[in-house]
Amino acid sequence: MEIPKPEGRSLRTALDHSSHLGWAEIRHPFHPLRGQRFEVLKKRRILGVDTLILRELERGSFSVAREWTDWADPSWYDALGFSPHRLDANSLFELVTLLEQLAGSQSDNKKD
Repeated sequence: MEIPKPEGRSLRTALDHSSHLGWAEIRHPFHPLRGQRFEVLKKRRILGVDTLILRELERGSFSVAREWTDWADPSWYDALGFSPHRLDANSLFELVTLLEQLAGSQSDNKKD
C-alpha cells in the first residue's frame, strides 16, 4: 500500500516582507549603540531570553536582548511613577551600621 503524499503548499514560516514589526531603541547603559533606533526584523526566544533581531544598514542584522531595548517590560519604578534611585555611599554606610547593630543585639541576646 502506498502512502499518499500531502498536496499543496507547506505552511509559510518565514517572515512576511510586508509585515513591519516597527523600531526598537537600545536603552542598555553600557551598549555601544545605546540611543540608536533600528528596524526590528524578528522576535525570537534564544536560550530562554526574549531577543530582537535588528537591522543596521552598515553592519547588517544583529540580535539584542529585548530587555535592553525600549521594548522591555516596564520596571516597577515606571509602573509606580517613581524615579529610580541609586545607592550612594552614605546609604551604604548607614546599612552597614544597622547590620552591625542588629548582629550585636543578637549576640547580646545569646549571652543571656
